[in-house]
Amino acid sequence: MKNTFGSSVTVTIFGESHGDSIGAVIDGLAPGIKVDDQYIAHMLTLRRPAGKISTPRREQDNFRIISGVVNGLTTGTPITLIIPNENVKSGDYSQMKTVARPSHADYSANCKYHGFQDSRGGGHFSGRITAALVAAGAICKFALEQKGIFIGTHVKRCAGIADRDFGDLIQDITCLNEKPFAVLDDEAGLQMQEAILAAANQGDSVGGVLETAITGMPEGVGEPWFDTVESLLSHMMLSIPAVKGIEFGAGFDLADMRGSEANDPLRMEDGKVVATTNNNGGVNGGITNGMPIIFRTVVKPTPTIFKQQKTIDFSTMTDAVLDPKGRHDPAIVHRARIVQDAAAAIVLCDMLALRFGTDWLNSPERR
Repeated sequence: MKNTFGSSVTVTIFGESHGDSIGAVIDGLAPGIKVDDQYIAHMLTLRRPAGKISTPRREQDNFRIISGVVNGLTTGTPITLIIPNENVKSGDYSQMKTVARPSHADYSANCKYHGFQDSRGGGHFSGRITAALVAAGAICKFALEQKGIFIGTHVKRCAGIADRDFGDLIQDITCLNEKPFAVLDDEAGLQMQEAILAAANQGDSVGGVLETAITGMPEGVGEPWFDTVESLLSHMMLSIPAVKGIEFGAGFDLADMRGSEANDPLRMEDGKVVATTNNNGGVNGGITNGMPIIFRTVVKPTPTIFKQQKTIDFSTMTDAVLDPKGRHDPAIVHRARIVQDAAAAIVLCDMLALRFGTDWLNSPERR
């Protein structure tokens, strides 16, 4: 029963969708790192549902930091964050206590926890828990920005509608971190939202692709085999609810290239090694090469839809028909993008602490 990620900087998440609170514990951050409550609140706002393209459940996410921070600075001891659940309607989930939602965790959770799991609102498997991950990741992301490392994610594709590619990374990342619907082409964003709303009106849902860019990572971070940059980021990204795949750089398009196309030529620029292209997504041999880290994830359509679906009742082991109630997102890809930012920040802080030591994030100079 593992709910902790990381080796040097670790994050543990806890709570259930309709429990009293959710939260996270961050351990291993150096003392003296600034914690900005407004920054955390802003990132939580970008995760929060809004409008008809999201669930009607509205939570204020009034987080409290109850340990590990004094006068806005980390103490070096575990940081504990608590976020209360205030808007719950557990009665909507009475049928789903034993009738499994297709492609949801209801049946697999019952197999693991033998019927003792909290089924209300999806319990510990709910996307609600990502609020705690975002709050923890916001502390890590803010610390990284003080070291010149920036992370940004956009909805690359949703319901078959594509956003433009990244251009000027710093400018694009800065823009994305202020947008409630994170796209680089606002017209494409409007079309995506219309497609999400159309699916919602039909009781259905849609998925999409998220693309993340990370700039400023120093060279030489990562390990050549089991703790590669790609493997650690993949571990974390595939832990985010509904993420079903990941690719780095040119990704699966590399399968159709020749080596002469796929290789990234190197050159010197102002005394620094740079690559002319970035098909490898900023990583060679599992280790950062100084180029931006680029990766994409695929987010499946929300499994809980307002359509009758064939399923089973696992209390009687008989066939059943599910006609779900409750409050559910017709798409989560636009909300998941800030979760992806936060999750990436946690991974990077852990890798940097392992490479340079825990005090690196609080050191005045880059090493």
